[in-house]
Amino acid sequence: MHQPDTLQAKRVLKLQSLLGLASVVFALPFGVSVAVSVLVGAGSCLVANALFAALVFRGYRAREPARLVMRIYGAEILKIVLILGLFTIAFVTLDDLNLPVLLGAYLAVQVIPTLIAAQTPERTTK
Repeated sequence: MHQPDTLQAKRVLKLQSLLGLASVVFALPFGVSVAVSVLVGAGSCLVANALFAALVFRGYRAREPARLVMRIYGAEILKIVLILGLFTIAFVTLDDLNLPVLLGAYLAVQVIPTLIAAQTPERTTK
């Protein structure tokens, strides 16, 4: 489990966690509904990406590309279903969710850490 792709996925998940937490803290002065919307958007993104990474990189075998591609497709479908389910549950159970804030938080947590991880050099030591 110390392959470069696995380490990169862990690093992206860590960055997503930090950005999600920071986003919620920064949203608090704007009210509870905004902070909850950020929490739902960022949390849904993080949970879905963690599931994706766990499914794809568990027992990872780069020598079997066809099987790996099927794992990626299956994990992506499950990720989309999970995101839609979490958003649906949030909108059914929580009042005053702010859709633009929720989607903005989701998009920010999805994109920004990935760009940061792609730009920073990998460490060769732990």
